[in-house]
Amino acid sequence: MNTTRRNFIKKTTTAAAGLSLLGTAANAMSAKSYSNIIGANDRLNVAIQGLGRRYFSFIDGIASKKSNVRLKYLCDVMPSQLDKAQKRVSKKIDYKIKSEEDIRNIINDKNIDAIFMATPDHWHTPGAIMAMQAGKHVYLEKPCSHNPRENELVVAAQQKYNKVVQMGNQQRSSLESQEIIGDIHKGIIGDVYKAVAFYTNQRGKVPVPVKATPPNGLNWDLFQGPSPRKEYTHDTWNYNWHWYGWDFGTAEMGNNATHELDIARWALDVKYPEYVDVIAGKRQFKDDGWEMYDQMEATFRFANNRVIQWDGDSRNAYQKYGRGRGTIIYGSNGLVLVDRDGYELYDLKGKLIREKKSGGKEDGLALGGGGNITTRHVTNFFDAIRGKEKLTSSIEVGAVSQMLTHYANIAYRINKGFNVDENSGKIYDREAMKLWSRTYEPGWEPKI
Repeated sequence: MNTTRRNFIKKTTTAAAGLSLLGTAANAMSAKSYSNIIGANDRLNVAIQGLGRRYFSFIDGIASKKSNVRLKYLCDVMPSQLDKAQKRVSKKIDYKIKSEEDIRNIINDKNIDAIFMATPDHWHTPGAIMAMQAGKHVYLEKPCSHNPRENELVVAAQQKYNKVVQMGNQQRSSLESQEIIGDIHKGIIGDVYKAVAFYTNQRGKVPVPVKATPPNGLNWDLFQGPSPRKEYTHDTWNYNWHWYGWDFGTAEMGNNATHELDIARWALDVKYPEYVDVIAGKRQFKDDGWEMYDQMEATFRFANNRVIQWDGDSRNAYQKYGRGRGTIIYGSNGLVLVDRDGYELYDLKGKLIREKKSGGKEDGLALGGGGNITTRHVTNFFDAIRGKEKLTSSIEVGAVSQMLTHYANIAYRINKGFNVDENSGKIYDREAMKLWSRTYEPGWEPKI
């Protein structure tokens, strides 16, 4: 049955052919029994790794009867996360789901077709590569990589193993974003020359990390995974890993700028920049444990005099652009403001010419987010596996946008701007190139 099911997923089978194969046996079955057989053959078995803020946004897409998906595993290195997730998911899914601590056990399960990866950033590329090597498709949350070298590796792995890899920058699945960016490419605002991507939040103080015993039940060794081993520090595992150095996180650029910068790059129809520079620093709560910038202005200059600017404030919630996040695209004949809720089109006099709202709900600032766009992104992933649709955010496309966040982080860390090869994406700066990759725990190096 497993072989039959996999063959069904790889190529479309007509209903007529199915009836022919079943012959008179089909006539002897009830309609419900026959439907169950076809459903089992076409069904995708999936798992979710990482049960923090993001995982629940996948559930509506997984639970939909139209998706014909069965969630077989929930996976996390913290038992309390598993328990909470089981209770929460049971409100949407009425069958038993296995709990698993170690993703490697799930990867080794030949009955699993796809894995949703919503772990801390340092796990994303190594975990995705392991999954692809085992024949799994991957829904890979942003950031798709922890550093530029991983960007190269995850794309190369997808090409080598020929698996479906959807990056979790879900606004690519917004019908409104697709519509207006298509119109921008057709010239609705004339020649585009600049995009401003922005984000504000009101994140508060975080504890100063001090050495401590890992919380009860936490598998600290497995949490670290590919990252070199170190002693646990208080409150690291529960989201604050984002701000405690570069071992696990990618700061706010990898955490949130990924989304808006992707929209900006898509709208301007550009690839790698020619020059990158940033102004950034820790501006608020200077005595707390936050180790990275909490405010950044980044500039990415492209060929043909096009530019993308990033304006991000993690801990100052004043909405200077009238909303918490979004992207403004400037053209010779007007501008467009696009976000997860839709878009607004203005002429050069600032008059609103056209607008469209999604009518749905996609959280922009709340931890975890989720909503109609994510659900559409998830179902697009399933349809792409079955060969019914093209991915809205293939890893090859998503990884290019991710590079913008890596460039900005590197410029911040070396405290200077640099030139970039617009064709290869490599940096023309020796000091910057030292941060192209990272050090891994021996035995955990991602390889393809």
